[in-house]
Amino acid sequence: MGRLSDAKVRAAKARDKAYKLSDGEQLYLFVTAKRARSWRMNYKFGRNAQGKPLQKTLTIGSYPAISLKDAREARDVAKSMLARGLEPSPTDLFSRANADEDLRPSFRKVALEWLDGQKPRWSAVHLSDVKASLENEIYPAIGEMRLADIDAPCVLRLLRSVADRGAIETAHRLRQRISAVFVYGIALGYVSADPAAGLRAILPPKPKTKSQPAITHLDQLRQLLVDCEAERCRVQTKLALRLIALTAVRPGELHGARWHEFEDLDGPEPLWRIPAARMKGDMGRKQETDGDHLVPLAPQSVEVIRAIEPLTGHFPLVFPSERHGHRPMSENTLRALLIRAGYYQRHVPHGFRSAFSTIMNERANDLGRPNDRAVIDLMLAHVPTNKVERAYNRAAYMTRRRELAGEWADLLLKDMWPVAVHMGQPIRWASNGPGRFNP
Repeated sequence: MGRLSDAKVRAAKARDKAYKLSDGEQLYLFVTAKRARSWRMNYKFGRNAQGKPLQKTLTIGSYPAISLKDAREARDVAKSMLARGLEPSPTDLFSRANADEDLRPSFRKVALEWLDGQKPRWSAVHLSDVKASLENEIYPAIGEMRLADIDAPCVLRLLRSVADRGAIETAHRLRQRISAVFVYGIALGYVSADPAAGLRAILPPKPKTKSQPAITHLDQLRQLLVDCEAERCRVQTKLALRLIALTAVRPGELHGARWHEFEDLDGPEPLWRIPAARMKGDMGRKQETDGDHLVPLAPQSVEVIRAIEPLTGHFPLVFPSERHGHRPMSENTLRALLIRAGYYQRHVPHGFRSAFSTIMNERANDLGRPNDRAVIDLMLAHVPTNKVERAYNRAAYMTRRRELAGEWADLLLKDMWPVAVHMGQPIRWASNGPGRFNP
């Protein structure tokens, strides 16, 4: 059906029942049984109790007092107001040529302000993760909406769409971030309430966190090292696995290890000084003065480091990527080695921390050394949250920590072959038959 013309509007006759003559774009002429004619427009604004858009009708005015041309201009003004989040009324259409500009901030604008304020508190990695979640999950749904127009049903629909695809933890995390933006908006007077605050109980409960799989029996852990080091792979990978087993550092701390972090390797007190900036924690923890994590090195750890030095000593990184010398080893490299050796879902690189903690704490208990528990926590960088206590403890008990590092290395590598046996060995099987290899 085409658009109306002045002639067609003038010729509109009364019928037994009221009817409509459409002009397109939601505008139509409504003609009653008594031939009263008025311009009307259908539109959507707000939502009902079920969260569905409300269908509404705007009466622009009667014909011929308002011509077809005037009705079209009024419709355009009404649509402009709706686009700005304002509901039009008949008086809005002719008392001003254009709807007032809606200066209320959008969710995206407030979220960007909030994020900017978190820079001093968060690490660059965490800030990037939060930005990505907002851009990928939240902005497409509510980013351009005015903060004051976003209600609880609107937020719940967004969160349920995420939870329905199985990402329940993500849905809870997004709720926290939306709530944080609203709390910031409340503080600045943009809004008076946080519609995300009460939605936690409505979302599906978070699945229980699964602990990282770890072998915590000493004999089985020794066998794991034997099995992994018997696999064919780069010698750097085998040495990295042995070093993480000996030091019980976090995988990320191992991957990012740099040569300048190792001290006194030829002296009586070799040490791995992991900078605070590379440690787990918030920005405050990473920026602490004298906040480095000190890892005393057993002779077996020094042996590993010395063995890899001819291979990667010319790079800044101790364990660089195979393809890019300036990038650290992939976080999946050690995990893949464990899987190939038959330890899928039985042990992961992070599991060496659990193994060290369990075995050494049980040993301390058996030997009647209850004070070793606090020392073991320090070796794992499980430090107190109090800054003063943390600064004191970071370098505390160093003598005992060095002793425990040596005892752990002796237990773990008793009768184990020296690292030199891996140098020059084939790194993969050939593809043309069992037992064949490429040196």
